[in-house]
Amino acid sequence: MSSVKLFDAHCHLQDPRVLNKAPQLIATALDTGVARFAVNGVSENDWSLVKEMGERYPSVVPCFGLHPWFIRERTPNWFNTLKELFEVTPSAAVGEIGIDKGSHGKTIDFADQVYVFQKQLQLAKELNKPASIHCVRAFGDLLEIMKNVGPFPAGVILHSYLGSAEMVPELAKLGAYFSFSGFLMSMKTQKAKRMLAAVPSDRILLETDAPDATPTLNVDTLFSVDGRSHSKEENLSTSGGLSDENNSNSSKEASNRKEETLNHPANIHHVLNHVASLLELSKEEVAEASYRNAVQLFAYQGSKVQFE
Repeated sequence: MSSVKLFDAHCHLQDPRVLNKAPQLIATALDTGVARFAVNGVSENDWSLVKEMGERYPSVVPCFGLHPWFIRERTPNWFNTLKELFEVTPSAAVGEIGIDKGSHGKTIDFADQVYVFQKQLQLAKELNKPASIHCVRAFGDLLEIMKNVGPFPAGVILHSYLGSAEMVPELAKLGAYFSFSGFLMSMKTQKAKRMLAAVPSDRILLETDAPDATPTLNVDTLFSVDGRSHSKEENLSTSGGLSDENNSNSSKEASNRKEETLNHPANIHHVLNHVASLLELSKEEVAEASYRNAVQLFAYQGSKVQFE
């Protein structure tokens, strides 16, 4: 058991590449000190899986959202389905939602992305729940949308944040928290240090984005996910590298995805060590701050963590 307590603020343990291993992954991560996992749905196809996972595991905080990569496949009733899910699942937060102008996002109508994103962002505000946001090469658009819809007293999570240091104050003023994953290791050290230094200590979160965002440092000590992924088509049906565009080193052809090293939620310790090193703080200090922030953020009415 680790001496630190951690909260994985964003992951996808319902992903078909790891779903059948989820019990083992969660058990192992719990043994290392990871107390909570915010598991994010990405489309109507996986919301029921996330709901079941939340019901089965006390440590899982379910999150429901329509990710921009999957808006073309949405049904006419998607928004009503989403609202009904929140009515029957008071423990749930909102996510993963967002906007994307990366190589894959550019193939999806941006006006439609914004429409779907704004509806979900407004819903999160009405429900007084935090929302986990995917943003790729669209931070100017994101800031404008957040200004129009916000502020967000319940908070929003900018997951796998790799934006500029300069944007941090304005985003934080609107209620943003900044969550860091293994993708941070792709950023040049000085730029990463400047960006992290701009993030208030009460706004920092840690995540794995598992099964994606595998840390690229100290790989010989990574927790591994046994076995390979399923078919290429299955991999792309849910998260399938949802944050690839955040990491210039991680973009791969879809045909090569099944050769990826899948990320384990226990690898959040590698993220912790990297963030602590960049901030020149002890890992205990960063762990304590990030855990406290996550508990505060996810302590909305009906949440599993509101009494911690």
